[in-house]
Amino acid sequence: MSLRFAIVVGLVLCPPVAGFAQVRRDGRWEVKMEMSMPGMPVGMPGTTTIECITPKDAEDPQNATPHGRGGPTAADCKVSDYKVEGNKVSWSMKCTGRDAMSGTGELLYAGDTYTGVVKMGSGRETMTLKYRGKRLGDCVR
Repeated sequence: MSLRFAIVVGLVLCPPVAGFAQVRRDGRWEVKMEMSMPGMPVGMPGTTTIECITPKDAEDPQNATPHGRGGPTAADCKVSDYKVEGNKVSWSMKCTGRDAMSGTGELLYAGDTYTGVVKMGSGRETMTLKYRGKRLGDCVR
């Protein structure tokens, strides 16, 4: 298990996942993420982020994907197989370079909330990220 691998995946995915999908509204979103990896202690603290999703972000799923929103290796990550089916959003992702990894993700929206899972692996290591998001209201400007 590599802590560097966990940090890179978390930084690449944590903020962007809040931005996925046209089924979700723009506004101020709270996103809670829990990460698990084989060998990682049970009960590791999760993270909570607050993010403003603009109307443009809400309309353009490619703008909300990891390579569109930032992160240390975001330029090396490509999202494919992006699908919106009703209130479900799914995608595949492949990152190249020093921290090469690939995986899949799925979010399920219910009004102003969502839940989701992202599974990533690098060949030797795997990671599962569980997400819960809720819209807090309009963005504060």
